[in-house]
Amino acid sequence: MGKKHSPRFLATVEHSRAVIQECDIEQFSSMLNDGDGIVVIDVREQHEYDAGCFEGALHLSKGVIERDIEKHPIPENARIVLYCGGGFRSAIAAESLTRMGYANVYSLWGGWRSLVAAGLASPNQ
Repeated sequence: MGKKHSPRFLATVEHSRAVIQECDIEQFSSMLNDGDGIVVIDVREQHEYDAGCFEGALHLSKGVIERDIEKHPIPENARIVLYCGGGFRSAIAAESLTRMGYANVYSLWGGWRSLVAAGLASPNQ
């Protein structure tokens, strides 16, 4: 069962989704294997990340991503895929990074739940 989100949050997410690039789990899987390079960023909160993450993902929670992304050597034209629990927070973060000048940012629709369902990640035991 999904979380019950407030109408204003959902409107914000829908606005972001309309102006960003999104990928689904199948497209993400293809990106992982196409040889073009990819930076995967987990934008969930620390406790979520600690419970399990995509192997190799950089952790920059949505609350600090704008402040801290430039501490990492990520070129503005790098292909970046953000994920959260389901694709809502990552959509908002993707819009923000796009405004900051990152040109090839995607939000993974389905997020962590889709990674686990596809067998690409598993929760820590």
